[in-house]
Amino acid sequence: MANKIICVVGMPGSGKSLVSDALVEQGFAYLRFGQITLDKVKEQGLETTEENERKIREGLRKEHGMSAFAKLNIPKIDQLLQDSDVVVDGLYSWSEYKVFKEKYKDRMFVWAVFAPPSQRYERLENRSVEGDTQQRFRSFTKKESLARDYAEIENIEKGGPIAMADTTFLNTGTKEQLKENIDQALKTLK
Repeated sequence: MANKIICVVGMPGSGKSLVSDALVEQGFAYLRFGQITLDKVKEQGLETTEENERKIREGLRKEHGMSAFAKLNIPKIDQLLQDSDVVVDGLYSWSEYKVFKEKYKDRMFVWAVFAPPSQRYERLENRSVEGDTQQRFRSFTKKESLARDYAEIENIEKGGPIAMADTTFLNTGTKEQLKENIDQALKTLK
């Protein structure tokens, strides 16, 4: 059977990276969907801030359309799929979802991670991981988190992929509970 792609979706601080890391532990290759943004921020010599990231994200979409990140990441995903299943940490827009669904069809699964805004904002305020050179676990103030939520919902169609998820995890408990739910979902998938 052909290798699968699981796209993990959710709002900032919901636990996408935890789910992605659990899949990597199960042998999945990893692709961070939004890494393109941080690469461009660094390339342009800008400070890594929510405001600069938003300008880059929205600029890429103006240049390449709402499916920009899907189109730009497909070559990387195709390469990874040759050798293993792939987890994509983050899938943002409805347009990107449709591009992936058309390309990967039944090989693609979407897993959503949900946590209420108050819990996500608390996580984001206190988040940091030593040695996080890829800036996967950046901290944001409550104001920055709220602004990012609004921008992602209003400007990049983020709700569509979450609504169309094949599996949804409620991440309001412990990391161990989330991992148990992931293990169960993997058994169902296989």
